[in-house]
Amino acid sequence: MPKRDYYEVLGVSRSASQDEIKASFRKLARQFHPDVNKEPDAEERFKEINEAFMVLSDEEKRSIYDRYGHEGLRSTGGMPDWNTIDPFEIFEQFFGGLGGFSTRQRRNNPRRGEDLYYSITMDFEEAAAGADHDLEITRDEVCEVCKGTGAESGTSPETCNTCQGRGEVRQVRQTFLGSMVQVTTCPQCGGSGRVITHKCKTCSGSGYERKKLTKTIPVPAGVDNGTQVRLAGEGQPGSNGGPRGNLYIEIKVKPHKYFRRRNDDVLLDLNINVAQAALGAEVKVPTLEGDVKLTIPPGTQPGKVFRLRNKGISHLRASGKGDQLVVVNVEIPSRLNAEQRKYFEGLAETLGSEVLPQERSFLDILKDMLGG
Repeated sequence: MPKRDYYEVLGVSRSASQDEIKASFRKLARQFHPDVNKEPDAEERFKEINEAFMVLSDEEKRSIYDRYGHEGLRSTGGMPDWNTIDPFEIFEQFFGGLGGFSTRQRRNNPRRGEDLYYSITMDFEEAAAGADHDLEITRDEVCEVCKGTGAESGTSPETCNTCQGRGEVRQVRQTFLGSMVQVTTCPQCGGSGRVITHKCKTCSGSGYERKKLTKTIPVPAGVDNGTQVRLAGEGQPGSNGGPRGNLYIEIKVKPHKYFRRRNDDVLLDLNINVAQAALGAEVKVPTLEGDVKLTIPPGTQPGKVFRLRNKGISHLRASGKGDQLVVVNVEIPSRLNAEQRKYFEGLAETLGSEVLPQERSFLDILKDMLGG
């Protein structure tokens, strides 16, 4: 995207004095400092404000900008390079931190630990009813030997001599347009401001040990394939006193031999024979809570759906349960013995041989019964 006019960025006129430019920068830099402004574009705005101030507060750079614009600064090497310049350093350099903001403070702010992701596989019945599930995870734990200091017993971390505890090193470069301050993370201490001369042999100075732990995961009733369970504060440890991350467990549900799931309802295909369909019968039907009796009325047709109230799966985020839908299938024997054939032939004579086309398909009727 094209750069905005620096005067517009700072909200001052082209004839603004240095005091006006400095006052506007002070106000805007405090407003958009990422330590206090949590808007997603705050850091980019903060850089833009610092860039405009770097140019307009320098009389020579300002003169080049007024005559030739952004291209003039690029051609003379006066355009700020954020790969070598820290905008937070500029902020500190001119205003001494303004209320305590600093690069060092940002680097050493408490940071939340990383989240961990695992998955567990459950039986259909377990997912429906809910169950505690043991899960082995691997995560960092505070070293038992050094208690998290990273230093060998009897010693402690020392202030870094390279950066004097600041966590950063600064180098002033003289350029055609003036002095430029380059700030980089201290190579000696990695930005922590401390060095460990005698490292703990157990954790090699990290302060943490990699361990395997067994966690009991309370899986609520009604979870489905792909449901995610969150255990707050059970992830990786934070840094600089920050909280632990979270532990996320994805649920995978094994398919059942008989049952199928549709939202919180359970579907069961039930085979009955021709006699049971024609004469009616009382049959046992399996449910998640055990067998129940179901009355098949005389003349039941293939595809008939019987609804067993509250025999389905618990609602995950509400009280109550779904239903069990029993879809009847009438089995036609593929082989008949002599006696059975005799009875069917006699039945055929009484029923006649006329056939009629069906107005609606079996699948359409079934969809209506199951609500689409």
